[in-house]
Amino acid sequence: MAKCSALDGGVATRLVMVCGLVASASLPGCGGSPFAHMDEDYGRVLPVERLRSIEPVDYAEYQGETLAEAAGREPVAFTRFDGMQKIVLPLERVRVETLANNLDLGAQLVAPAAAEARLSQEEAAFEGVFTLSGRYDEIDNAVASELSNAQAENINVVPGVRIPLRTGGTASVQLPMNRNKNNNEFTTLNPAYSSDLEFSISQPLLRNAGRRASTFGIRVASYDRQISEAQTKLEAIRQLAAADRSYWRLYAARGELDVRQQQYELAVAQLERANRLVEQGRAAEVERIRSQSGVADSLEGIIVAENEVLRQQRELKRIMNAEGLGIKTDTLIETESAPDPVRYLFDTDELIAQALDTRMEMLELELQLARDAATIEFNENQALPLVTLDYTYRINGLGSSLGRATEVMVENEFEGWTLGLNAEVPIGNQEAKSRVRASILDRLQRLRTREARAQAISQEVLDAIDTLDSAWQRVLAARQSVILNTRLLEAEQRQFNVGRSTSTDVLDASSLLGTAQSSEVRALSDYQIAQVDLAFASGTLLGAARVDWDPVPVDDALLEDAKNAPSERVARAALPIE
Repeated sequence: MAKCSALDGGVATRLVMVCGLVASASLPGCGGSPFAHMDEDYGRVLPVERLRSIEPVDYAEYQGETLAEAAGREPVAFTRFDGMQKIVLPLERVRVETLANNLDLGAQLVAPAAAEARLSQEEAAFEGVFTLSGRYDEIDNAVASELSNAQAENINVVPGVRIPLRTGGTASVQLPMNRNKNNNEFTTLNPAYSSDLEFSISQPLLRNAGRRASTFGIRVASYDRQISEAQTKLEAIRQLAAADRSYWRLYAARGELDVRQQQYELAVAQLERANRLVEQGRAAEVERIRSQSGVADSLEGIIVAENEVLRQQRELKRIMNAEGLGIKTDTLIETESAPDPVRYLFDTDELIAQALDTRMEMLELELQLARDAATIEFNENQALPLVTLDYTYRINGLGSSLGRATEVMVENEFEGWTLGLNAEVPIGNQEAKSRVRASILDRLQRLRTREARAQAISQEVLDAIDTLDSAWQRVLAARQSVILNTRLLEAEQRQFNVGRSTSTDVLDASSLLGTAQSSEVRALSDYQIAQVDLAFASGTLLGAARVDWDPVPVDDALLEDAKNAPSERVARAALPIE
């Protein structure tokens, strides 16, 4: 029996081909041996001690003076703010810096861009795909007739284009080309070339059929993008409200410090009056001691108030995250904006309706419910049998060369078509039915969540209105208390000067005045914060400026930087303000 010389390769040729395939597994990026573990397989592995050992701390090296050493000194006014650089900030500047630099808001601004990328990914599912397949066959069979091919060599190359359809089907165009050479002496063309042109379409009729089913991923990604934008808007409102609250808390802390410093000055003035009367013999020595005790007591209030100022301004610095005004800086922030308390009379029903309409939590739930409805519809479609109609139209070309085969194909002398129907019906279909049931229950749960959230928002609005009204009454009461206690202190000071009162009485009156002034400062601050809380509860912002935000602009440079940047680097995004 004759053999083709082109088929004579032997075992050595096959071994070379197999070795080449195995060696390809060791290319860069494919790892080393395909049969063994490597350290790179586990990523970055930290030392065990860093994960499991807890180190002790000893502050002995930082020790300063002891209590016994410090107790012998005369008490002096606390001066932690001496030499600090000061910056005066109006509330509007705080809001601008918060929008531009807040880290939590900057992180949230990336979410809409990521959601937009996922939407683009779903849209790209309908892009056409260029396909190319190739195969080489070498056949050596034992045959019982010389009419059969004992040895053959076949080369097959199939380029094509596949286009997903929004009806759920797939259309494709292919140009299969084939070269066949065998050792059968009765073969008319040897080698024989074929070049065909195929048009085919595959269309589901039940499961995955229709535009609604095929575009399900796009709808879900679109809802997720809008949910992400609603969450970002909520985060912007939350951070601005937090900045406002922090600003007024700093105002209250600085006001409390002013009150405590005034208390100290009053105590020092009382000590001077007591010293003068004792030296004149008009008062006993105990009055001097009482006054000295009052000075010492007032120092503690200054210390506590100064520490509270540092805490509150550090919180404001964190929220603002302004350039050159980080939490580690020693810059002292002074509040420029002052409270302007005005009583408001609200229509509660109107405010509740506004809150339910504008709160992003409610909008997010509405979008989630729409997504749930789309999911139920898709899961019901997936519960249907899988029935697919396939059609292929083919133009054949054959010749002794590839060019001749192509000519025959172009002449369109040989053509054929195929029509097929495939069906797949699950027995029981319990999995798909359970999936539909679960998606319906998820929507039911969210519907009840919407009702609960609407009730909670209504409660927040009512609570905020009551708190605002209560804060207004506190402002009025505190102002009256300051006026009366100021008169009381002046009366006690006059009584002391004529010997009808003691230092204790004056210091008590001074303390009452300080308490009333502190209450007034807190009431004013709480009234401003109550307005912020009411605006937040109704889904709005205080102030005349409207805020428009945009997602982080994404380009190739930003993506490359994010991919390769060390984990400690932080990206910032700015928000335009109108």
